[in-house]
Amino acid sequence: MTLPRLGYLANSYPITSTTFVRREIVAHETAGHPVTRFAIRPWDTALVEPLDIAEQRRTTYLLLGPLGGLAGLIWPTLREMLTNPVGFARAAATMIGLSWRARTKRLYYAAWLMDAARLKQLARAAGIGHLHAHFSTNAATVALLARRLGGPAYSFTVHGPDELPGMAADGIREKVAHAAFVAAITGYCRDAVIAAAGADLAGKVEIVGCGVDLADFDPDSAPPAGDSTEIVCVGRLCPQKAQTTLVRAVAALKDRFPELRVTFIGDGDTRPEIEALIAEHGLQRQVTLAGWGSGAEVLAALRRSRALALPSHAEGLPTVIMEAMALARPVISTRVAGIPELLDGDCGWIVDPGDLPGLVAALEACISAPPAALAALGAEGRRRVEARHDQARNAARLRALIAAHHGGPDPAIRAP
Repeated sequence: MTLPRLGYLANSYPITSTTFVRREIVAHETAGHPVTRFAIRPWDTALVEPLDIAEQRRTTYLLLGPLGGLAGLIWPTLREMLTNPVGFARAAATMIGLSWRARTKRLYYAAWLMDAARLKQLARAAGIGHLHAHFSTNAATVALLARRLGGPAYSFTVHGPDELPGMAADGIREKVAHAAFVAAITGYCRDAVIAAAGADLAGKVEIVGCGVDLADFDPDSAPPAGDSTEIVCVGRLCPQKAQTTLVRAVAALKDRFPELRVTFIGDGDTRPEIEALIAEHGLQRQVTLAGWGSGAEVLAALRRSRALALPSHAEGLPTVIMEAMALARPVISTRVAGIPELLDGDCGWIVDPGDLPGLVAALEACISAPPAALAALGAEGRRRVEARHDQARNAARLRALIAAHHGGPDPAIRAP
């Protein structure tokens, strides 16, 4: 397998909630394939994970540099205009088409063309033969425009949920057409990409799931789930993840199950609302807001838990579900996007989003379940993750797709 030198591109990288990108990069490098990291800008929130802090130091940011911000993009753009007029005209035409179709932020596309000019030149200097972007939004736009300038071939992974509703207006057809291929993390996600991009491009969209390093999530390293009465919820505190519904479910059960404990790991906009609900229902003993945690802290919480709960209204397929299942922990979550492709009654409990009585019933069933039943649910979850979400295997599949498409022309350019 001939693999070009790889570059990875993200809008912001690293981010606490997207550890799957770092893990994928590490899986490539563990297999002997170095990866050059690029991002449009750094994340604007303090990082807590030491591995993410180290990644930040290894990442080249397009909006940073000796001149800083947009000023640092002027010379690369002028250089493309002067030395690559045909490529610049091609990329500019694509940029104008994308911005015309966009519903909002039309002026951003000019800035992304400038980002693309710098990215093309940095990638060429580093010998990058293929760029892989995560998410179909800003990063995929910059990768597309860099390709139109004459830069490296690219692919991108689509996750959802936020990127899925506006994909057509966001130029998904152009992005898929010019890409070597597109990875979708679930069947649900693949169907959404094809619906937005066009059925004629369906052959370019492959399912390549996210994954976990199974060695880091050894179920034998954790006590039995039945030994615990703690439910763990991991993620940004926000309306989409609906943590307030989980607090209300705990309130409904606190008298019958005073031993029930719920720990939230994460922070965000709805923290004041969650704190108000805790005070209103007198749940100070039952509910803990732990804030953001490092990977080691999340792992420790999952190991000591009885189950993971994610009552989300919008998701792709959360990596933390894979982590909990890898540790043989049952999961309580919702019928959203790709979650039902992994979770069902054989490895946990799944309810409709916003269904408070259903969530109460699932929590009650989890707390009441005998140890043997919890162990059986956990064992099935571990089996599924081993089969579908082994990070090393999924990264190898991504590399195989890159190698298979390497060396060809822009697939959207047809010979006369």
